Amino acid sequence: MILLFDIGNTHTHLGLADDRRVRKQADIPTLSWFGSGATALVKKFVGGKKITGAALCSVVPRATPLVKKTMLSVWKLSPLELNPQTICGVGIDYPQPNSIGPDRLANAIAAHARFGAPVVVVDFGTAVTFDVINSKGNYVGGIIAPGLAAMTDYLHEKTALLPKIKIRDIQTAIGKSTEEAMLVGALHGYRGLVRELIDQLKHELRAKKLPVVATGGYAQLIAAKLPEISAVEPGLTLEGLKIVWQHQLARP
Repeated sequence: MILLFDIGNTHTHLGLADDRRVRKQADIPTLSWFGSGATALVKKFVGGKKITGAALCSVVPRATPLVKKTMLSVWKLSPLELNPQTICGVGIDYPQPNSIGPDRLANAIAAHARFGAPVVVVDFGTAVTFDVINSKGNYVGGIIAPGLAAMTDYLHEKTALLPKIKIRDIQTAIGKSTEEAMLVGALHGYRGLVRELIDQLKHELRAKKLPVVATGGYAQLIAAKLPEISAVEPGLTLEGLKIVWQHQLARP
């Protein structure tokens, strides 16, 4: 089995994969790498499975060496780290490749493997990111906008009377309470933002049909009423890491 690490600011997403697909997933707090808890959590996640390799992507540079240290001490393995030098499956046509988040590269690899090119990945996290693969199969850039929770939390933090709300779907377009009014603005307005950005990308890529793959915490909720989104793939980043590992393994 291959052990996969997607190290994010809040959570580290763990995956166990075989030759075919990612078989198991779990989240642990990224902060646990800076204490004594992460190793035990990863061991519990792996259970009795035999680990023959590992791959990681990280947007928390301070955590990366700690993950590598755990792999070496427990499994005697050095994980493959995804970056512009180890990328496979897509090219990069971008002025500063090293500034691209490795998780975004993993998403692009997995989306291209499944849908071909052009293709767009929309990752609904703390920020919502759009990553674009053009018709030549090259990563060419993307879009970054505030995440759904970031928008509602900001309203709560910066205004005296607006409450902190729990994001959920709402059917009406007219809120009958402050919370409902905020949900209407967040959900319907956010879908409008995503729809408009996808439309602009279609125009710029000159693509009549453009597969759009959604991932991240709010992907299912936002995609539910957006026919422009072709698929929701919660494990997209881990799948991209698996592909990179398999490609490196196949090299002579």
